[in-house]
Amino acid sequence: MGASMEIADIAVVAVYFVLVLGTGFFAMWKANRSSVSGYFLAGRTMNWVVIGASLFVSNIGSEHFIGLAGSGAASGFAVGAWEFNALLLLQLLGWVFIPVYIHCGVYTMPEYLSKRYGGKRLKVYFAGLSLLLYIFTKLSVDLYAGALFIQESLGWNLYLSIILLITMTALLTITGGLVAVIYTDTLQAVLMISGALSLTVISLVKVGGLDGVREKYMEAIPNVTAILASHNYSFPYTNSCRIYPKPDSLKLLRGPLDEDIPWPGFLLGQTPASIWYWCADQVIVQRVLAAKNIAHAKGSTLMAGLLKILPMFIIVIPGMISRIMFPDELACIGPEHCMAVCGSQAGCSNIAYPRLVMNIMPVGLRGLMMAVMIAALMSDLDSIFNSASTIFTLDIYKMVRTCASSCELVVVGRLFVIFMVTISIAWVPIIIEMQGGQMYLYIQEMAGYLTPPIAALFLLGVFWKRCNETGAFWGGMTGFILGTIRLILGFVYREPRCNQTDERPAFIAHVHYMYIAAGLFWVSGLVAVVVSLCTPPPTKEKIQCTTVWGLPNVEKLPVAEREETYKLTSKSPVHCNGNSVRQKDLPLDVQRERCLDGADLKLLMLSPCDQDPVTPSTDAPTPLEAYCNGHVELVGHKDEGSRQFEEGVCLNVFYWMCGYKEQAATPATKATEEDERIVMEMLYEPPKIKLLLNFGLIIVCSLGLFMFVYFSL
Repeated sequence: MGASMEIADIAVVAVYFVLVLGTGFFAMWKANRSSVSGYFLAGRTMNWVVIGASLFVSNIGSEHFIGLAGSGAASGFAVGAWEFNALLLLQLLGWVFIPVYIHCGVYTMPEYLSKRYGGKRLKVYFAGLSLLLYIFTKLSVDLYAGALFIQESLGWNLYLSIILLITMTALLTITGGLVAVIYTDTLQAVLMISGALSLTVISLVKVGGLDGVREKYMEAIPNVTAILASHNYSFPYTNSCRIYPKPDSLKLLRGPLDEDIPWPGFLLGQTPASIWYWCADQVIVQRVLAAKNIAHAKGSTLMAGLLKILPMFIIVIPGMISRIMFPDELACIGPEHCMAVCGSQAGCSNIAYPRLVMNIMPVGLRGLMMAVMIAALMSDLDSIFNSASTIFTLDIYKMVRTCASSCELVVVGRLFVIFMVTISIAWVPIIIEMQGGQMYLYIQEMAGYLTPPIAALFLLGVFWKRCNETGAFWGGMTGFILGTIRLILGFVYREPRCNQTDERPAFIAHVHYMYIAAGLFWVSGLVAVVVSLCTPPPTKEKIQCTTVWGLPNVEKLPVAEREETYKLTSKSPVHCNGNSVRQKDLPLDVQRERCLDGADLKLLMLSPCDQDPVTPSTDAPTPLEAYCNGHVELVGHKDEGSRQFEEGVCLNVFYWMCGYKEQAATPATKATEEDERIVMEMLYEPPKIKLLLNFGLIIVCSLGLFMFVYFSL
């Protein structure tokens, strides 16, 4: 490690790795990973606390500590608007989108589009787009940000550090599935918040509190004369590079022509792009779908919304304090000076957070902050790995191999994670060669150019019953083509250095990307509406379970009443501990609760009213007997493959790592009734809990609006 890292710092980082690996492997050991729902949705057994923490940590990756703090150093409070906007959109997810997703019984967002609109075109388009965005935007930004922090603080070999972090993250994701991801995220949320809060308190004390930040930030100007004299630069300083804080740096939402956050563009353009991320992105939605029921799902979005207040105080404001303390380094006066300070001609604001950590944190706490950055990087990577493998397995691979078994799907999901790890490591040299500041800005714009049409399709699908597959497809394609053209033009006409003349076309140089995103959103929606009205409406089966208008017709049923609706039978396929005692013919989640170590019999809990024809169920109506020690036998004979399973030790180890268990299938004649009751139980909210959640909704939304007003005045 670098000279600035003491033995105590190394010990803190080492303890962190032990805790995370221990938590992940404990979750792997306890969890049922052998089924599709067990691996990809954590068996739908998570409570609101761990999901809320996982939502927060999955979003706050290393790029937030680098990018948000850097933007805070460069332009003040403005970047905090994304965090307060997320607070409100999380509640839209919990109260509107998640009930619809549960009602129609989906695992992935491309699967929802297929159920809502039918056909394969939209499903393939969205699945492919999601994978590209995961691999080449989120993954690349995370790796660059993590590499930058490691380079600033540790001095480790860059490639070795990133390969080690990627490999550890992939190991947890491959072996433990979503259970390991969520539990390690919970641990990392505690670590991340405590470490970042400690840095915020120490730095605020040094500058005189929040009032000191407001006053001293506007005076954080580099000493040009001293810089030129100390470095013997040959270039003449022309004041073309902005070194003074912007006049409206202390305002959140700014004028319509502002280059950072024009308020019309933010409300009309950035919000639709954020709706895609918070309400239709697999990384976020997959965690909430793992909730026990709708009450836990709503509770998790409330908790995550409250946590989203923190980034303004633990990331953005420390970035501003870093500029106050190190103006000669962060507000570099020209490309040559920037290259000397941080190795990037685009600017050095991205080093704001690591520079603050390494200069003001005491021994031991520096190690804690290093662990926080590792936590942020690993949490974001494991989220991307798990969600991307879910989309690839259930939306692409299963469409090609419709007869794939549950075990095959889970193993393919893990192998796809390994494939993503390989791409990630190969991407590292490209990240290092690209200019940090430019790369971060271009990646932010990429989402704004590609995702608003997707947000339009989801909003129309959930709220407007008349929208059909033809309209949705052509609306999405129109927005995608226009957004791709603008994205390519952005790469062709790159933003010049601050000491160069801007010769780009006016519509590229002066039209903010948020206005482009707004145009893409409304054009896509308009095309979808017009084409839908000119073509036949969707069938009743397509909209019965996939819109908000179908939710009031769903009968909700508590678990206790659900158990009583089943009668005693001697034909139950489940025999706890191997005996054949009569038991209730209960739904499968209740059966698992009655057994100490039961195998997950039901793999995919889908609503009966709209089975996806593209991805038929893989459950075969074969008579099987399941025992609660996890072993499954065929009635009257043994499968030849089960004998092969016992042959090799290496094969046994491989299957254990993949969580393989032979599984019983539910008779097809009972699937419809059980699916109906599962949906009824998932959507049930006790009256007092519902009242409490609605009260919490009012409080959280009011708090979010207050934050917008307070930081905009």
